[in-house]
Amino acid sequence: MSIALLDDPGGSPETAPDALAGFTIGVTATRRREEFCALLERRGARVVRAPAIRLVPLAEDADLLAATRAGLAGPIDDVVVTTGVGFRGWMAAAEGWGLSGELAAHLTAARLLTRGPKARGAVRAAGLNDHWTPATESCEEVKQYLLAQDLRGRRIAVQLHGEPLTGFVAALREAGAEVIEVPVYRWLPYRDTSPLRRLISQAISGGVDAVAFTSAPAVLAMLAAARADGLEDALVAAFAGPVVAACVGSVTAAPLRARGVPAVQPERARLGALARTLARHLPEHSVTRLVAGGHGLEIRGHAVAVDGELKPLPPAPMAVLKRLADKPGHVVARSELRTVLPGGPSRDSAEHAVEMAITRLRRALGPSGIVETVVKRGYRLACDRGEGR
Repeated sequence: MSIALLDDPGGSPETAPDALAGFTIGVTATRRREEFCALLERRGARVVRAPAIRLVPLAEDADLLAATRAGLAGPIDDVVVTTGVGFRGWMAAAEGWGLSGELAAHLTAARLLTRGPKARGAVRAAGLNDHWTPATESCEEVKQYLLAQDLRGRRIAVQLHGEPLTGFVAALREAGAEVIEVPVYRWLPYRDTSPLRRLISQAISGGVDAVAFTSAPAVLAMLAAARADGLEDALVAAFAGPVVAACVGSVTAAPLRARGVPAVQPERARLGALARTLARHLPEHSVTRLVAGGHGLEIRGHAVAVDGELKPLPPAPMAVLKRLADKPGHVVARSELRTVLPGGPSRDSAEHAVEMAITRLRRALGPSGIVETVVKRGYRLACDRGEGR
């Protein structure tokens, strides 16, 4: 999928500078990673960088060279150009192989169907004429456009965009076309998988509030890495529960939705729009608001706002606060609080660990009276029972 980074002005609640303050977001992107992370950090997010995939260098890609030669073996009737960056890379690689003139001649004689404005711009920048671009910028509309015609005997080159277009290609072949798949760039797992595996563990344990995906191969790579460690079901359950899976578009979201994960996505496949979607969604759906001890609390991923002042919390105090907030006004036993502490302290040290977490929580909150001790029973947030959301 071709992704543009739009200007990202503030001025609305979802784009406020602190909209993501207190939240932790995992980013799996490789291309334009730092730009996207900057958009999230600008809004106050804590970002965990865990690249999931890497690109195969075009000049070294034997599959691309073989596909190019296969296309040049005869006239090409149609070329489906899915991404601008991919098309430019294909032309540059052909020049390096000494095939640029021959490829340009074939493309000049063909109908060039461009999936969106960036693909169309790349075609025109190469001095070629585009034939048609769908209004929806989707491969599905391109497929329907072609299937509405007689494709028997036509040779169609389909420029892939990082992942196979299995259904697209199969439909054209069933209609009688000869299809040459052109893998202009291919994704492989990132060489160092340790950041991704740590992110998987954080997602399962609740250490991140959301994971952002900008390509379907990154989704598949994360699921594959989890599967290799026997954690795929746990990761899917986390995405189907407390951890938000945010995808730049429907193609990226497809592998998650196939597993029942309700991914959120912007209306347009743009990084800026994805950042704004997260900045709107997390404060609306991942914040607990209540009044305790006369003070307004807004509990976020790794921080709590007390009367509007954001206070970061270490994992243990935050885990205790979230469990107390699950039952506002009700007493929560020490034995129950012990179960939420990170690391699972031994029975001998559990009571001390709970007391330390409560002490640190009270110190971080500031005003007294928010967390009450109920002798021989446990602790409670000082608010009316059932108050908060």
